[in-house]
Amino acid sequence: MSTLENISTIHRADLDRLNERIHTRLQTSNSMMSKIVLSLLSCKGKQLRPLMLIMCARMFGPADDRVIAAAAAVELIHNASLIHDDVVDNSMTRRGRPTVNAVWDNHIAVLVGDFFTSSAMQEAIFTDDIRIIDALCSLGRSLSLGEIEQIYNAREHSLSVENYYRVIDYKTASLFVASARMGCFATGAPAEALDALTDFARLFGRCFQIRDDVFDYFPSDLVGKPTGNDLREGKVSLPILLALEKADEAQRKKVTEMLDRTSLSDEEIAYLQAFARDNGGIDMSFDVMYRLRDEAVAKLAGLPDADICRQLADLFDFIIARQF
Repeated sequence: MSTLENISTIHRADLDRLNERIHTRLQTSNSMMSKIVLSLLSCKGKQLRPLMLIMCARMFGPADDRVIAAAAAVELIHNASLIHDDVVDNSMTRRGRPTVNAVWDNHIAVLVGDFFTSSAMQEAIFTDDIRIIDALCSLGRSLSLGEIEQIYNAREHSLSVENYYRVIDYKTASLFVASARMGCFATGAPAEALDALTDFARLFGRCFQIRDDVFDYFPSDLVGKPTGNDLREGKVSLPILLALEKADEAQRKKVTEMLDRTSLSDEEIAYLQAFARDNGGIDMSFDVMYRLRDEAVAKLAGLPDADICRQLADLFDFIIARQF
């Protein structure tokens, strides 16, 4: 059993309540929407974001209905963002299954994403806590800005590490930050704990995305799913950015010229993947993740529940160690 499975088992009762609540919230008399919703709910992801919210909440109080509603709000808006992202990226599969847009078309997918977003707002309103509602609204803004920022950077062929971090803070870390803060709000965490868990979640989210990006620089047959997609879409992530800093001038010139192109062949994608691996991009990305982990775990010092702090630290290790 993996670390994530162990931690999820500890919080199984809360996660079961979460999934029951989401199912209830998404019920509708429309047969088409019901069919799509059931298909989506049958293929849940890791549910790391609501899990983090529940863990942060349980440091300071019970996981009551307000906590579970807040967790449902985060999970629903996360899924809404995935549905919309698949439309933007014209993705045909997710988690090994056809996307909503692949099966039903973009028009239906956008509407389903909007339905999930509205349902998330209803769950946030249920908590009767304006701070939770504000956190969810701010999250929606961050996710939208992150997507726009990423598209802009791809079109401008940005090769900036700073821009990369800004995008992943918007698109990925914001979800974990919102989860931590909403969990703290729901059970009355003191300000210093709120700040510490906010910082932990931001570092966790950055690491999560970096680890995900590293997968893209290995051959598809090794990873078990298509890779190189980010490079095809002009999205340049940390492994190749760090490799460029280490490469000699001739290599740097060749790679930057490739990255300036509007389209790349399979051979060019393979070359860029190998370039990142051979020039230390993967190893340096892991060094960054380990530094983020150490900084994040230090934020947990002094928080009230040692068991949950240990679970959060273990979850961070799991994120770094997860394999293809």
